[in-house]
Amino acid sequence: MRINYFVSSSVLLLSLVFCQETYSQSLATGQEIQYNPITTAVPFLTITPDSRHGAMGDVGVATSPDASAQYWNPSKLAFVKDTFGIALSYTPWLRQLVSDINLAYLAAYYRLDHLQTIGASLRYFSMGSIQLTDQNGTNLASVSPNEFSLDFSYSRKLSEHFSGSVALRYIRSDLSGGIGLNTYVPGHAFATDVSFFYNKNFGSSENDQSIAFGLNLSNIGGKISYDDGQNKEFLPANLRLGTTYSKELDNFNSFALSLDINKLMVPTPQLTTGTTNTSGAVVLPDNNNNMSVVSSIFSSFTDAPGGMKEELQEVNYSLGAEYRYNHQFAIRGGYFHESQYKGNRQFFSTGLGLKMNVCTIDFSYLIPIHQNNPLANTIRFTLLFDLNIFHQNTKKQDQGKSAVPAS
Repeated sequence: MRINYFVSSSVLLLSLVFCQETYSQSLATGQEIQYNPITTAVPFLTITPDSRHGAMGDVGVATSPDASAQYWNPSKLAFVKDTFGIALSYTPWLRQLVSDINLAYLAAYYRLDHLQTIGASLRYFSMGSIQLTDQNGTNLASVSPNEFSLDFSYSRKLSEHFSGSVALRYIRSDLSGGIGLNTYVPGHAFATDVSFFYNKNFGSSENDQSIAFGLNLSNIGGKISYDDGQNKEFLPANLRLGTTYSKELDNFNSFALSLDINKLMVPTPQLTTGTTNTSGAVVLPDNNNNMSVVSSIFSSFTDAPGGMKEELQEVNYSLGAEYRYNHQFAIRGGYFHESQYKGNRQFFSTGLGLKMNVCTIDFSYLIPIHQNNPLANTIRFTLLFDLNIFHQNTKKQDQGKSAVPAS
């Protein structure tokens, strides 16, 4: 029997819905707009995984370090204060349409000494369940496509205020949900991140104010293929730059303001969908998939058909703010902007954070300006655990026992 809908085509439709660079826009009649979004494989790698930074408009490359820094900028972990921490995040996806698509994220770090920290994270994207039928509409099987990545990082202070990090990542993308069709196979790829972080305190009193800068080159690696190498697609290689200004108002109140700019380092499509050749046939965009990864990274800053004007349209920016009271309660807000010609994601976000003894709970909520965001009106949450407190409590108990004289 012949399967009515090829699995990869079904999942491609889902991918076009959640891909951060491929939201469609209706254009006014007669309006000449060069709508030319950039697409890549495994776009789940670009989804903001945690609620704290999601509430701040997707900023994070230069914010204060926590366990989620493994995604935003692993070099921040060199400045983390605690010895050991874990973060667990859950993000519903397209919740207004379906209930079984989601992103789960687990991250952890361990500080080896005052100079070195190691980190790791696991990201799992479930695309839900897809029912396969034959040409007569008879149910054949139910498949569950999914993707995941596993990475490890090493961060080190290079000076009192400056740190660097390298991360290695393994990526697996199974769009068939475990059922092999023709030559279709799950895709595998390896990538690396290189990041840097600078943080400097200043002001009338020590730690009164601080300024931080961050840079993260992420997902730099080989291409991924779903047909044994016959066709290869680019990973979402990305450049993220940002800064954060923080100020302690008094012993209880503090705030931080952050700015991130973000650009995919992959080729810009050279033809717009719907362009016709001399024979009248429709020509799809040329994504330059035959170009090498190194060449594509460098050319991505100058290859837009519209010149520098279009290159600037490919730069997204985020603004975020965070207010903290007594290091236990936080209120956050942010704004994200993407050009209408490159996807038109524009939204506000907000959220709260509550720190307890060993656990911090963060919530975020996204408010889209244009109704094309899969996270529209969805609550996300993150749990962060400071396991260093357990170690301190155990140490105190051991000291207390040793102080009790034997009977």
